[in-house]
This record gives sequence, structure tokens and C-alpha cells, in this order.
Amino acid sequence: MIISHLRAFIKFKGDSFLPPLQNPLSSSRFSPHATLLASLLHSISFSNNGDRPQSRYQKVTSLDHAFNLFDEMTQRRPLPSVVKFTQLLNGVAKMKHFSSCLDLFKQMCVIGAPVNEYCISIAIKCCCQMSRTNDGFTLLASCFRRAVVPNIVIFNTLLDGLVIENRIAEAERLFKKLIKQKICEPNVVTYSTIIKGLCKFGNNDIAIGLLRLMDERGCKLNVVAYNIIIDSLCKDKMIEDAFKLFNEMVFAKGIQPDVITYTSLIHGLCNLCRWNEVSKLLKEMEEDVRISPSLRTFSILVDAFCKEGRVDEAEAVIDIMVERGEVPDIVTHNSLIDGYCLRGEMTKARLLFDSLTSKGLVPNVVTYNSLLNGYCKSLKIEEAMHLFHEITRKGLKPDIVSHNTMLQGLFRVGRCGEARKLFDEMQSQGLTPNECTYRIILDGLCNNHQVEDVLSLFHLVGDSKLNSDIQVYTILIDGMSKCGKLDIARDLFQDLTLKGLQPDVRTYTVMVSGLCGEGLLKEAKHLFRKMDESGCPPDGVTYNVLLQGYLKKQNYDDVEMLLQEMDGRRYSLDASTLSMLIDEIAAGSVDRSMLKLIGKLVPKEMMDTTV
Repeated sequence: MIISHLRAFIKFKGDSFLPPLQNPLSSSRFSPHATLLASLLHSISFSNNGDRPQSRYQKVTSLDHAFNLFDEMTQRRPLPSVVKFTQLLNGVAKMKHFSSCLDLFKQMCVIGAPVNEYCISIAIKCCCQMSRTNDGFTLLASCFRRAVVPNIVIFNTLLDGLVIENRIAEAERLFKKLIKQKICEPNVVTYSTIIKGLCKFGNNDIAIGLLRLMDERGCKLNVVAYNIIIDSLCKDKMIEDAFKLFNEMVFAKGIQPDVITYTSLIHGLCNLCRWNEVSKLLKEMEEDVRISPSLRTFSILVDAFCKEGRVDEAEAVIDIMVERGEVPDIVTHNSLIDGYCLRGEMTKARLLFDSLTSKGLVPNVVTYNSLLNGYCKSLKIEEAMHLFHEITRKGLKPDIVSHNTMLQGLFRVGRCGEARKLFDEMQSQGLTPNECTYRIILDGLCNNHQVEDVLSLFHLVGDSKLNSDIQVYTILIDGMSKCGKLDIARDLFQDLTLKGLQPDVRTYTVMVSGLCGEGLLKEAKHLFRKMDESGCPPDGVTYNVLLQGYLKKQNYDDVEMLLQEMDGRRYSLDASTLSMLIDEIAAGSVDRSMLKLIGKLVPKEMMDTTV
């Protein structure tokens, strides 16, 4: 259905100024001009004299050109006006030569060139773009020394710098100071910047509160502020709240959504696999509001289909992109390569990878990581190693994901020595192992029965984050149980309370599995019952594990009760448990009267396979 809606929209291409159709959700109508992207309000633009002819100072084509022009300007007497210097700084900043732009600004100050709030704001912006916001505040101090009154643009730039550096608390303090001390009246960019910072750390409720404050203080709400929060809610899988805010924006505030709004909502729905709603939203977007999907919209659809293993549909989306004149970029191709790898179709993945250069695309580290993951999961470790070394030969730098993928691949084929060597090399190259790295190493060592090395590493890190990570404990408990070290597994499980950690359902399940493996069914049942009391009810996997424990030890007393509980909780039997039950019924160990109950617990997909 999604593909058909995308295909149907091709015929609308070029009709963006036709009257919009009625929105099915309301009697309100959307403007056909909703495609204007207001996202530029988030940051200071380095461009802009509207459509007026550009001066020679705005037309710099390279850094050398800019330096030559600056030298020429400094030779003149009198010196050119501050406007011309500002235009030159703007041109250099537009080329993203932030450090060079700052050097030119410093030379201006040395030679006594005129300086105003506009060129200072450009210099501050350059500091912030290089994550040197503290230097930006130093330049703010220079404003007061030069009797230059800093405007809201300068404060917005500093706020954005703090957000970029994840210094949200400082950004909030500066924002409150602007209001309380009446230094500057915050504008829509100010509010949007703080909202962006709050959403960056999942503080959606506070961000919505700020949106309300913005409205109360008479600052005109716009699509950008709403888009930031809608996108954050979608990423946090709070899709109902996102749609509630969307409806408020459109129908209560009369603000027209844009392609960014719809793309965020589509992304949120894709993450929840709500494909019918994705299709409905695409139809509304294209036919009712006449907003054409962007490259990002298409890329999100391709990525979502690939993650679900629906690569054929992803390929169809790319075909539609091409038909509509959208050129798939490296992000889109990375998703498709990843989709092939997830399905184990390494030949297709490699062919697509090899074709990138002919399409004018350059593989990046993400591209290589997808292929590495595919080779490692297919246990083609030699191909993976060759590709891993190719990353460096191509002038790229393997990142933490590249190393983690290779470590996991090496452990899977039992090459623990090479994994240790790679881990050492990674650290010598300045890459800091993350929690995922340690989980992979601990899991790999456990699976290869390297018990002493596992415990040595665990104790080596002491009271670091690793030692307070429930997933790490779960890996260790599972590994010790499988290596026949149940006493160590039990001690680790009991350690959780001392560490202030709450076992999750998987932690309980691996401990129950370990106890069942040693035939300690009474203790396993006690722990199983404790789960509900602890506010962590068992899931279907836990039930299957306990059932298998009973059946293996030919203890049939509680089997029917567990099956009835599973039915009450709408859980299903897995293939192993079902096979064991059928064998026990055939052997006469389990009453045939349970067949009807067992039939209710067989998942539909398993029945379809059997048929």
C-alpha cells in the first residue's frame, strides 16, 4: 500500500500550486505553500542580502582568494567599511573554514579595523561550530570592552554552542538570565534552541512547557519549534503524544506542517512497524496537502523496510525516487546494503558496494560497518578482516562500531587471541572501549569458556559503569551457568541487591535457566514466583525455559499449571518446548487431555509452517 501511494504521487509532480484537497481530519485546509522549510531559523545564516547583487567580498571562491582579498583590504587607506569586512568573514564562514575566519577576525582587531556586533556574531558562531563555546563567551566580553551592545543573535549563537556541546544546564541558566535581567527579549530562535537542547536529552515535557511559555510571552509559535518536539517524541516512541501535538499545531494554532513534520511522524510510525498508518500519512501528505516526500523521507522508508527484511519494497522505493528525479545518496545506499546483509545476501550487498563509485558515491565508515556486520554474521571472518583493513587503506578511520563488529565476529569463530590483539590495538589508537565493547568481550569469553579471563576483566574494571550495568551482569550470570559455574552465577545474582541494581526479565530468565540446568527445580520455581512479587513479571521466554527444565527432569507436576498461566497471559510455546511436550505425550508421560490447551499456545506462524 505504501509503494502504491508513492507511485500514485508521481503524477502530481509539478502541481504544487493546485488548490489543496480537504483534510480528512478536519474542515480546515492546509496552504499549498507548506513546503517552505523553516528549519533555517535554528541557526544564524552566514549568507544573505536577499536577492540583491553580491559584492566582490561576498563572492570568495576559495580560502586563498579570501586571504588575498583581505590583504588587499588591509593595504587601503582609509580601511574599507565594517560592512565589507563582515561580508568577507561571512564568505569564509560559509565555506566552513571556521578557524581561518577567526584568524581573519583577530587580524582585523590587531590592525584596528572597524568591528560591530555582526562581525563579532560571525566570530562567535565560528567558535561554537568548533565546540569552543568558551572562546565565544570571551568574544562576548570583548563586546562590552568595545562598547558594542550584544544583540539576541549573539546570545542565540552562544546558546546553540552550549547545546552542541551538551551543556544544557548552562544553556538554561543563560536563557533564564536573559529574561530575568531583561538583557534581551528571547525570539523564536532562542526558544527553539533551548527546546532543541531539552529534547536532545529526552526532556520532552519541559520542552512542551517552554513552548507554552513562548506562547504566553507573545513570541509567535512556528513550525520549527513544533517540529523539534514532534521529532523528539517520535524518536522516544511516544507517537500518540506526537500526533496530539501535531493536531494542536495544525488545528488549534493554524500552523502549517512541512515536509520535516511529516517525515518525523513517518519515521516514528516506521519504528513501531505501523505500516497502515505510514501509508495513510503518505496519502494525506501527498494528495491532501501536496507536500512531496524529501530525500530524507525516502531514505527513512528504505531504512525501515530493510530493517524489517522487506528489501524488495525498499528497492521499489528507490525506483520511485529515481523516477521522481531524487538521486539516492550514500545514506540510502547504506540502508540497502545493510538490508541485504541482515538477510545474509552478501553477494548482492557486495555488488551494490562495488557499484557505488560508478554512481559518484564514496563509501563511508557506515557503509563498511554494514558489510563487516554481514560478513561476521555469516562467519566469513577472512572477508571481514580484509574489508576491515581496507577501511584504513581508503583513508578512513575504523570507528568503535567497526572494532566492536570485528571483535564479535572473531569471538564467534573462537579466535579469542586475535580478538584480544584487536582490543589492544584499538586502545593504542586512542579509541575508548564503550559499554557495548565490554559486553561483547565478556560474552565472547563466556561463550568460549574462558572463565578466568572473564572474571579477571570484570574485577579489573572495578566500580566503573561496567560494574553497574545490568546487561553485563546478565551476560556473566548466563556465561557462568553455561560453563558449569552455578555458584559464581548465584553469587553474581545476589550481588545485584548490594549494587542497587534491579534484575530485568532477562536476568531472571538466565538465572532460572541456570538453576534448571543443574536440576534445582525447586529453587528455579521459587525465583520464578519471586518475579511477579518484584514487579518484573516473567515473559514467554521465562515460561518456556522453566517448562523445558521440568520436562528434561521428567517432573510433570506443574506443567499443566504453567501452560494455563501462559494461556492466561497470551504467551506462546517456542519450537523446542512444543517438540518436547509432543514427545512426552507420545511417550505417555504427559496426559493427552492437555493437547487442546497446547494447541492454543502454538503461535500462528508455527502452525502455518507446519501446514
